[in-house]
Amino acid sequence: MFSEQVRRGVYFIGVGGVSMSALAMLLHGRGIPVRGSDAHENNFTVGLRKAGIPVAIGEDDKIFEETVVYTGAVAEDHPQLTAARRAGKRLVPRAKFLGELAEEYPHVLSVAGCHGKTTASCMLSHVLAAGGLPFTSHIGGEDLDFGNIHCAGGEYFVTEACEFRRSFLELKSEIAVILNCDRDHSDCYKNDAEVLDAYRAFAARAERTVVNADDARARSIPHDLDFGLYSGYIRAERIRSQDEKYAFTVTEGGTPIVRVYLGVFGKVHIYNALAAYAAARLAGLSGETIKRGLEGFRGVKRRFERVGTLCGVPVICDYAHHPREIAAAISTADRLASGTVRLVFQPHTFTRTRDFLEDFVDVLGRTESPILYKTYSAREPFLFEGSAVMLASKLPDSRYVQSAEGLKKRLCEVLCQRDLILILGAGDIYDIARSILDPLP
Repeated sequence: MFSEQVRRGVYFIGVGGVSMSALAMLLHGRGIPVRGSDAHENNFTVGLRKAGIPVAIGEDDKIFEETVVYTGAVAEDHPQLTAARRAGKRLVPRAKFLGELAEEYPHVLSVAGCHGKTTASCMLSHVLAAGGLPFTSHIGGEDLDFGNIHCAGGEYFVTEACEFRRSFLELKSEIAVILNCDRDHSDCYKNDAEVLDAYRAFAARAERTVVNADDARARSIPHDLDFGLYSGYIRAERIRSQDEKYAFTVTEGGTPIVRVYLGVFGKVHIYNALAAYAAARLAGLSGETIKRGLEGFRGVKRRFERVGTLCGVPVICDYAHHPREIAAAISTADRLASGTVRLVFQPHTFTRTRDFLEDFVDVLGRTESPILYKTYSAREPFLFEGSAVMLASKLPDSRYVQSAEGLKKRLCEVLCQRDLILILGAGDIYDIARSILDPLP
């Protein structure tokens, strides 16, 4: 049970974030008084208000609650956080609060990895739903059916396990999944060895661990079950695709179990599906039940999502912001497009762009005249060497734009009817892209 302090009410600073809003909704559903604030209005703050949760925009709201949860995007000198600290309130980082909340559930299934954890955790949620199990999902994106929080019981808890600032070390899991161990957050990991050490520590806190056997670093972590296309106990074989939607046979130790037909675009999702399959098998579900859940999964917002058209040309948005993710998105788009893929990319954080500059140049340089939108800074101050301007200077064929109007103008100048527009990034580029779409008929 939650502590008496929590049951009396919780205030969330940064409540408009995808994880924070989910936590607020979860507590609200348990009858716990919840309020919060955020710097900006967004779809999540609007949704919270509709659910009956008060949300203030700005930094002036008074905090009366004893427990204050805050996101990592909030600066240590944030006025509300400073006032709460002076008042002696209990201050809890988001990651720690998530760990405390997870302890309320008998079975915790967590999904970690630099890429794919949102999709894999959503797939796993659909599998549990297909099995009729009482579960709650805390999702770092918006599942097209479940949103970012789905409460259907209190036995199983599915959550993403984020490596940023080693947040996932606050989680104790019954089953932990590791999709991959790429280095991404160069502002908190100095090298690949530090990343791998963090994932090892995450796995050590789990009762059982599932890893991607095709990822050399993940495979090196002690584990109970592994999966892959080329190695591992659980594999995808007889892979076929139609319009970039894949079907495959799942085998266990070489024995065919079920044939799965995915409804989402991209070969990369085979790995996510195998990860969900492996975790669900450890949880005791049958292959047929897992098949139903995987085939019922319709996708996640901003994960290769077709959002409309511009000048009559299809527009697809994807959250990809790491070079490896960008390469996968471009590969899928190339197979779908009958004309040219018109790429728009918004770098996400200055440090990531600076530290992986050569990788970004390599992957973006494979496309025709990419468009670079101004960097989404997130929590960081301006850093020219990690800016979109700097990145554009390394790509002679690219164009830099910094407004929605400029983006629309540039795209409409080059588009042909058979082209496909691919807009990538984890910042506000999604809302910018939607603002320039053709009007609905």
